Amino acid sequence: MNDPGRKTISELRDQCRGTALGARIRAQVDELTKKESTTGKPYWELKLRDAGDALTLRAWSDTDAFRTCADLARGECLEVEGEFAINGGFGLDAKRWRMRVLNPEETAELFEGTEEETAALERDYSDVEAAIAELADPRLKSLCELFLTDFGPRFRRAAAARFNHHAHRGGLLRHTAQMMRSAKAVCSAYPFLNRDLLLTGVLFHDCGKLWEMCPPEAGFEIPRGLTGELLGHISIGIEVVNALWRKLPVEEWSTAEPSSEDVRLHLLHLIASHHGELQFGSPIEPKTPEALALSMVDNLDARLEMITAAYAKQPEIAPGIHERVKPLNNASPVKPLAVWKTEPASD
Repeated sequence: MNDPGRKTISELRDQCRGTALGARIRAQVDELTKKESTTGKPYWELKLRDAGDALTLRAWSDTDAFRTCADLARGECLEVEGEFAINGGFGLDAKRWRMRVLNPEETAELFEGTEEETAALERDYSDVEAAIAELADPRLKSLCELFLTDFGPRFRRAAAARFNHHAHRGGLLRHTAQMMRSAKAVCSAYPFLNRDLLLTGVLFHDCGKLWEMCPPEAGFEIPRGLTGELLGHISIGIEVVNALWRKLPVEEWSTAEPSSEDVRLHLLHLIASHHGELQFGSPIEPKTPEALALSMVDNLDARLEMITAAYAKQPEIAPGIHERVKPLNNASPVKPLAVWKTEPASD
């Protein structure tokens, strides 16, 4: 994207803090709801989503945007132009904004993503592939390779969550790749951990989200379906591993130690226990070192992503202190301490 006036939603959040900015964004209609204010004034609430973020705008009845919204449908792609700013009550908002529907060429360009987004996605996928290539256990390595072969495109576009962390197209890949990097570091610090098992657990722990919250090939919305709603990603993930495992030539490793059945059961335990506690949705609590490590690495990456996002999304309630974030135990994120830099050498 070479147009300096066009921004992503995330760029707007970063650049509008403390100032208003005239800009254009391109995004997909995620939700469109007609509402009324407390005084009875009608308006449309329009939620837009791009590759990395979402934005909610309100089109009041005395604006051209209100009339345009009446003809919109969920899934349509728009360009919105206006004066964007961080509104203390609503977060990122816009004034005097107008919109138009994108033509097919512009829509295709939107889904391709920016050069930076594409490059980041490729780096993450390459890091996952590199981690799999390093696995020593041929059963786990073959299982991971089969997963990428069968489901690579879905894995690239799935979201890691619907609201709290990595809640966007490609979010699951970003979450998984960062967890892979963290898990490698943890294994270096604790060499008694089964590195192959832990890294495989990282790849598969959220794989059920490929069916619970995966945007379509041409879309940013995170749809809901019966499979995800009725089973949840943990149950789906266990079934995915079992289905792929049945495709492996396990008879070739009939004399291997540990046994193939033990490997399978330990991997399933990682998936089943990765939420850490029963109250958080795990059907079983972690009972092995690798299960404990996976749960903590998962939680670490999710929480660091949420607090980092909060600096951009949550309004400041005091200098350096942001509005509370419920998933972070209602903590108020505080601006982090800057990294120390050496003083410039004197002449």
